Amino acid sequence: MATKPILITGVYGLVGSCAYRHLAEKPDLFDVYGMDRHREPSARVHPKELAKVPEDRFVQSDLSNIDELVKAFQGMDTIIHLAGDPNADATWESLRKNNIEGTFNVFEAAKQSGVRRIIYASSIHVSFGYYFNIEPYKSISEGRYEQVPDSFKRITTSDPTWPFFPYGASKIFGESLARMHSSQSGMSCICLRLGGVRSMDDFPQPIVPNACSRSDVSHLIELCIQAPYTLRFEIFYGLSNSDYRWVDIENAAEVLGYVPEDRIRLKD
Repeated sequence: MATKPILITGVYGLVGSCAYRHLAEKPDLFDVYGMDRHREPSARVHPKELAKVPEDRFVQSDLSNIDELVKAFQGMDTIIHLAGDPNADATWESLRKNNIEGTFNVFEAAKQSGVRRIIYASSIHVSFGYYFNIEPYKSISEGRYEQVPDSFKRITTSDPTWPFFPYGASKIFGESLARMHSSQSGMSCICLRLGGVRSMDDFPQPIVPNACSRSDVSHLIELCIQAPYTLRFEIFYGLSNSDYRWVDIENAAEVLGYVPEDRIRLKD
């Protein structure tokens, strides 16, 4: 079976590094390339978790030049688009350049290059605004778990988005591009609304149940790559398990077979 050529944008970011390391360990399945605006890793990446992308498999780009991206995307089966400003309090200028214009360019270049699939890193932030003002999600967000009922409705990808910051709104823009290209460009477009990604042993206190381990996010990305191309468009929440996980990951289980291996342990 031929290997799938894969290119990861934002490969030296936190999620990009763990995804690259995970996929590169399976050379019989994936031929992995990386793209970033420079070779310096994100400050959030632990030195032991750095991606080591060979020079001949690395493309330097800030996503501003569509022609440059078209050239880099030639022959790729899947683009895993992780590049962007990941900060909830990012300035509009940064969001416009990195999360709006950069994402538009990636989708457009992928269409022109004949890429079959884009996996787009959205964020759980698309749902923070409204739900954290009503129960039981307000109690969960504030760590008042004793006030959370044993069973409650988890937010699904069918529920309305309602961001709290412009960052979340920028991610909704990317989801809209994915939906548009899935119908107009013929690409399979999968959006992952990722929770906070850190290693399982460095979550800050107090822990909130909207996190995803590096192992789980890497496994979820691999499942998306291997999904049949008849999956034209879908959105999945990407989280590890938790008793107080407030979003639904059941559609990822049903469609992709995603079952988190890690559990977020909540501590006082």
